[in-house]
Amino acid sequence: MFSFLKKKPAGSDSDQDNPDKPASEWFAQLKSGLARTGDQLSGLFVRGGKIDDDLYEELETILVTSDVGMNATQSLLAELRHQVREKRLSEASELREALANCLLRLLEPLAKPLVPEQVRTHKPFVIMIVGVNGAGKTTSIGKLAKYLQGHGLSVLLAAGDTFRAAAREQLAAWGERNNVTVIAQQGGDTAAVIYDAVQAAQARGIDVVLADTAGRLTTQANLMEEIRKVKRVIAKVIPDAPHEVLLVLDANTGQNALSQVKAFDQALGVTGLILTKLDGTAKGGVIAAIAKAHPIPVRFIGVGEGLEDLRPFVAEDFVAALMGLEE
Repeated sequence: MFSFLKKKPAGSDSDQDNPDKPASEWFAQLKSGLARTGDQLSGLFVRGGKIDDDLYEELETILVTSDVGMNATQSLLAELRHQVREKRLSEASELREALANCLLRLLEPLAKPLVPEQVRTHKPFVIMIVGVNGAGKTTSIGKLAKYLQGHGLSVLLAAGDTFRAAAREQLAAWGERNNVTVIAQQGGDTAAVIYDAVQAAQARGIDVVLADTAGRLTTQANLMEEIRKVKRVIAKVIPDAPHEVLLVLDANTGQNALSQVKAFDQALGVTGLILTKLDGTAKGGVIAAIAKAHPIPVRFIGVGEGLEDLRPFVAEDFVAALMGLEE
């Protein structure tokens, strides 16, 4: 048992967050999704040997190719070398726990879940969902609706992706699965749809509005300006809304995810991240790059296609899975 896994923060027990899937099953799913990186790190540490420059060089290669990025990798290795000197470590096997603790210190500040108590401070609590094409926004909205309902909150969905007809249909399907109302229009613009949805939520006493938006590249200046307009329109209905701007990131995009974080945050003031598709080919290290270069709270991570496969980010679980450790 590694020292940082001996205790979990209050509220991190996923059994309580989602009784449909036990915490052990969720962790196994996360570990499987990050196996590409976990297997490499495990292989490096379990084969034994002394801590030397060759070992550090191999570790650097694994971290960089796992999307950790050069800056975060150099920072982690510098701290790791310090730990080795301070604790007088000599064996490769001893380096594993030291690296795990270094990673945990880097990622722990990002673990700030969107808790139900926070959501209940406003009614409706408006969450704007943004991201590039294909990141998994609409799917994440469906799962997030399920999560919020599981905590006794009523939800309304706004089909703000008016550019892609399939997006409205997809959101409608999620609404049907979750038994929640979806506000949509044929054509029209995103701002108008979301404006109507927020007003409808006010009239019906709904707790949460989840507002979908069309995917856009960060280089498309006109579309980035349009999404700023959407945020301004929401504020016309509720002056302090949206209360959350969540950026959905595909974990498979590597260092591109970091540039997306910077661009969307500059345009909108992103309050939290949803990291999706940690269920197969993702390397997972980009979260360390984000923590080092542009730290924004990771609200949720997704590890599969099921309704219950989106959960709050718990740094201890993520580090253990990334390192190929047992729960």
